[in-house]
Amino acid sequence: MLGNFQESHLRIAVDVNESTIGNSLLKTKNLRKWIIPQTLSSELPDTLEAGIVFTSWLGFVSIHHQVEIANKNSLRLILSQGIDGYHEWIWGDGWVQSRLEGISLLPLKLGQTFDLLKLRQFVLTQEQIF
Repeated sequence: MLGNFQESHLRIAVDVNESTIGNSLLKTKNLRKWIIPQTLSSELPDTLEAGIVFTSWLGFVSIHHQVEIANKNSLRLILSQGIDGYHEWIWGDGWVQSRLEGISLLPLKLGQTFDLLKLRQFVLTQEQIF
């Protein structure tokens, strides 16, 4: 794989409960809404579970994902192709943490920061709906 080894660990406070955060990360219909401009494979099930394999695209770059862990407070994805590494999400009431490590030509920390901000905005609007 071409690129540089990059690692980033970010945690943000967000005034929502853990189930709202979990539904936004594990329910694919919600994930599709906030992950833009990244697009996801069309064959995904309603909920991410361990063992599921899918592809996402960021422009012309494809990223292969294998769900290693998916439970009520964490999601861990093994990544290959555009990023060789992993992305781990952990959350609880009022916070979400993202850990990303991999080799890539993409600016991973910038993308991770952007994703966390989009997730924060999405979960705040979801909390208002309920």
